Amino acid sequence: PRSDCVMAEQLCLSDSTCNATYRILENCALAKTRLLPLDHDSRVRCLHAEFDLGNSSLLHCRCHRRMKRQEHCLRVFWTVHASVTDGYFNLETSPYENPANEEHWKTDYNKLAALVSGKNCSQLAGGATNPCLKATHVCNLSKKCVRLRTEYASICTKGAGSEDVCDRRRCHRGLRNFFEKVPEDFTKRILFCPCQDEFCGERRRKTIVPDCSFQSNTKPNCLWLLDSCLEDHICKSQLADFQQNCQPADTSPDGCSLHNHAACLQAYMGMIGTPMTPNYVSNSSVEVSLWCTCESSGNQKEKCDQILGMFESNKCL
Repeated sequence: PRSDCVMAEQLCLSDSTCNATYRILENCALAKTRLLPLDHDSRVRCLHAEFDLGNSSLLHCRCHRRMKRQEHCLRVFWTVHASVTDGYFNLETSPYENPANEEHWKTDYNKLAALVSGKNCSQLAGGATNPCLKATHVCNLSKKCVRLRTEYASICTKGAGSEDVCDRRRCHRGLRNFFEKVPEDFTKRILFCPCQDEFCGERRRKTIVPDCSFQSNTKPNCLWLLDSCLEDHICKSQLADFQQNCQPADTSPDGCSLHNHAACLQAYMGMIGTPMTPNYVSNSSVEVSLWCTCESSGNQKEKCDQILGMFESNKCL
C-alpha cells in the first residue's frame, strides 16, 4: 500500500541524497507560498529536484482523510507537488487516498437504519414529514455528533442584537471539526436530507449556519476566494479532491467522469469549512453555489466563471 506523506518524509530525511533534494523543494514551495518570483535558474533547480524524487516514496505518497497530523501530511504533499498549480487553478492530483481504499470511513447504513428503527416513533416526532428534522434526531443519538454540532452552531451564531460580525475563521474550524470527526452516517444525512417542502429545505440550507459560514454583506470576487483557498493547505487539498472527484463529463450518461457520486459528495463535504465554503442557494431546490461573483473580473472573467461553474452548473455534483 502507498505510504502516507508523513512516513515518506521521515524515510526521505534519513537518506542524505533525498534529504538534500527535499530541502530544495521546501525552499521552492516557500517561495511559491509567499508569491516570490523565481528566476529562471531557480525554476530549473526546482523542476530538477522534483524529477530527482522520481524513485522516492515521497512522489507517490498520499494523505488520509481524518488522519492525525493531516495538515503536516498535506504540507509535505504540496512541497513535492508544488509545480502542479503552476499557471492555472486546475489541481487534478488529489492529495487524498482513493476513498475505495479507506474502508473504515465507509458509511454503515445498516447500522444507522437499526439505530433509527430502534427508537420510539414519538422520539422522532416530525421526522416522517421532515427528513432533515429526522436526521437531526438521529445525530442526537450520538454523543459525539450532538456535541460537535452544538459546538459549531454556538460558534457560528451571532449574538442577538449585536452589530459584531461573527468569527468566520472559528466558525469554519468548528464546521471542519464536525464534518471530519463525526461519522458520515450522521453528517451525510444532515447535509443531504431529501426535502419535499420549503420548511424542510430551509432547515437543510441552514445546516451550516450560512449567516456566518457562507454569506457576508457583499459578495467577494470568486478569484479572491480562489486565492485565499490556494494559500491554505487544507482548502487547496479539498479543492483538488473536489476537482478530481466531481469532474463533469458531458459525454457520460451520469455526467460524471469518474462515475462515483459518493466520492463526489464526500469531496463536496470537504469544501465546507474552507474559504470556498459552498451551500444551497434556496429553500426550494438542491442547487448549490459559492458566495461570490464574477462581476469586475476583467480579462479573467472566463477563469472566474469556471470556478463558479464547478458548483453552480456541475452535472456530476
